[in-house]
Amino acid sequence: MKPIGICSDHAGFPLKQHVKQWLEAKGWPYKDFGTYTEESCDYPDYAHPMARAIEAGECGPGIAICGSGQGISMTLNKHQGIRAALCWQPELAALSRQHNDANVLCMPGRFIGNEQADAIMEAFFGTGFEGGRHQRRVQKIPVSQ
Repeated sequence: MKPIGICSDHAGFPLKQHVKQWLEAKGWPYKDFGTYTEESCDYPDYAHPMARAIEAGECGPGIAICGSGQGISMTLNKHQGIRAALCWQPELAALSRQHNDANVLCMPGRFIGNEQADAIMEAFFGTGFEGGRHQRRVQKIPVSQ
């Protein structure tokens, strides 16, 4: 199993600490791309390195957290090999995997608690891609060069 990439900004840091404990309890390896404190910082500084590592096959899938989840997901989705899904309910996480083959789970650190995050992660990691008609759509996501 490849390490799961994780990253956050300062607003997502407390939830990221919980995510690390959740992954450790599962015995799943992870690579933490930062931030490492609650000191104010910029989410792209951590999202871009994680995205590049996932695209290179060094880790994956990924989990990313910022205050709303929006900024970090926007940043990650600039990368052609990333399909980052902002999820605040388990059902969204499951659908992002089933229909979109999401490879990064983004969560809003200021809007969900640890129990909700646990349910979201269980849904994300416990759901596979359905393929079929969804495969055709996913293949159309990257911008042609």
